[in-house]
Amino acid sequence: MSASIKRIGVLTSGGDAPGMNAAIRSVVRTCAFHGIECMGIYRGFEGMIEGDITEMGPRAVKNIVNKGGTILKSARSKEFMKPEGRLKAFQSLKKNGIDALVIIGGDGSFTGGMVFNKEFGFPVMGIPGTIDNDIFGTKYTLGYDTALNTVVEAIDKIRDTANSHNRLFFVEVMGRDAGHIALNAGIGAGAEEILIPEENLGLDRLLESLQKSKASGKSSSIVVVSEGDKIGKNVFELKDYVEENLPEYEVRVSVLGHIQRGGSPSCFDRVLASRLGVKAVESLLEGKTNFMVGIDCDVIQLTPLEQAVKGKSKIDEELVRVSDIMST
Repeated sequence: MSASIKRIGVLTSGGDAPGMNAAIRSVVRTCAFHGIECMGIYRGFEGMIEGDITEMGPRAVKNIVNKGGTILKSARSKEFMKPEGRLKAFQSLKKNGIDALVIIGGDGSFTGGMVFNKEFGFPVMGIPGTIDNDIFGTKYTLGYDTALNTVVEAIDKIRDTANSHNRLFFVEVMGRDAGHIALNAGIGAGAEEILIPEENLGLDRLLESLQKSKASGKSSSIVVVSEGDKIGKNVFELKDYVEENLPEYEVRVSVLGHIQRGGSPSCFDRVLASRLGVKAVESLLEGKTNFMVGIDCDVIQLTPLEQAVKGKSKIDEELVRVSDIMST
């Protein structure tokens, strides 16, 4: 274990995600287990610049493993994007006696940590926290499993209305650049079609699929649309296009929005957060830096931050095939 690290700072940055609090708890208690101090940094990099920092012991993180959001808050920091802002942040960490940093967030947060490490040689370790599951180097990110369950539950309820009124529903879910939520939740909720950025279904094929559904006797349909899907400018234009070309359908749109980011984390996310937090702290104590901790084949592993930021998480092509079969 590294004798030079006596105090570790932890922050959450970017979008919030269920499981972030469980990860904070894990970092704090792992520090306590190894006899070092932990400092909570509020409002991400912005709080780091302003010195919004407080000591956190094991009791400071009691009863948060089940809470969504982040007790440390999150904020975008334009100042941290500038060298002067990063220098202020470094001076703030030194003033508070912080020797290493755990960053819980997504690729933007990791980019900030990577630049900070390069400029000041400051030990940094990342924990992936985003419901989009779009970080390279980990099979699952914190919050993804919880978001999936939230979406499936919502679609189940929407289907009740769709069946009652013989309607077609477009359900938009989060995923600007990645269709993981749409694909998995769509299969889990039995959607008739799933539109994701990685697979350009095309308007003609969408119409053909809906016509087949109607001809096969389906009186209602659910189409799950990732917000980053490319075949329409937005989900409302898709609705208008379908109504113009398939007037027999009564179409409704439901945008699930930020309910996907909230709520109590699932057991999977709580356990994953606990494992990632332990690995992050112990890796820093072993002298490792500039890595992200992730999971693959149920093994916790390290990926260089640069790879995590520049790499591209891939959609599961087997799941795409499964979704095609299930929509028959």
